[in-house]
Amino acid sequence: MTPAFPPAKTRAGLWRRMTRWARREDGTATVEFVVVVPILLILFMSSVEAGFMQLRYVMLERGVDMTVRELRLGQIHQPTQDKLRNEICRLAMVIPDCVNSLLVELRPVDTSTWGGMGDTSTCINRDEPIAPQEPPNFNPGVGDQLMLIRACAVFDPIYPTVGLGLQLAKDVGGTYHLVASSAFVNEPS
Repeated sequence: MTPAFPPAKTRAGLWRRMTRWARREDGTATVEFVVVVPILLILFMSSVEAGFMQLRYVMLERGVDMTVRELRLGQIHQPTQDKLRNEICRLAMVIPDCVNSLLVELRPVDTSTWGGMGDTSTCINRDEPIAPQEPPNFNPGVGDQLMLIRACAVFDPIYPTVGLGLQLAKDVGGTYHLVASSAFVNEPS
């Protein structure tokens, strides 16, 4: 019959092996790796997201500014929503699915009140199956009139669940909006 407790000599050996195992330091690099790598990955993914967001914004601004220049010089005759959107998309180059994700507002400034376009921009809602033909704020104006133009593009975040992609203000469809605007004076006819 075996005793209920092992002899003291065996218990001491077991205790010695347990304390030796607890003092071992191999594997500590794994702990550092598990703690540090997720932080570095979030930082990297946020940097990529911020870089692409800035690139898209700069190119949207460039497209709007160059289109406004063509409008001022009269190179775009009888501007329509489609003409301006296609021109901005051609010049912006890096906006994915630009024609379907960009909405352009154009309207004259009322010089009696100097009212702007307002704080909220009109953007495309990808969840709506049918979009109106012309947005409510599209009026090409007449000669010698101060005009405001605003373009709103919608984008899907590259990493929507991590870092900056998680923190961006998004609409119900999960997209974020970039808005570029400018002002110009129509040339007299």
